[in-house]
Amino acid sequence: MTRNLLTILIITSESCVSQSISPLEEKVDVVEGETVTLSCRYEYSGATPYLYWYLQSPRSSPEFLLRIISGSQSEIRGQLKAEVDVKNKRVDLKISSAAVSDSVLYYCALEPTVTGNPDTLYRNWFYV
Repeated sequence: MTRNLLTILIITSESCVSQSISPLEEKVDVVEGETVTLSCRYEYSGATPYLYWYLQSPRSSPEFLLRIISGSQSEIRGQLKAEVDVKNKRVDLKISSAAVSDSVLYYCALEPTVTGNPDTLYRNWFYV
């Protein structure tokens, strides 16, 4: 069985000075078939933030994956699982049985994801 190495990139969005989100690692390598965890650390001055994960394939628009509230345990969609660590202000996306097709750009975002101000969007990324 051939084992392919995957690389993951993450992009994040920031909505204002008191709110931010950024990846713990910009690039993650994983062997095909293994579980990979993408992690972003967030700062939020409001009550309960909504955290989002998106993916973007080459020459495509970003695609919504999951939304999770920071007070909730986890959100599962197929081979994807999002978890929030409130104490450490971290949101994780776990991809089980990673495949070559998972080698795309991943975005973590902190609500609001659309602010009307394009200057609030900045790039940090995971690439699988």
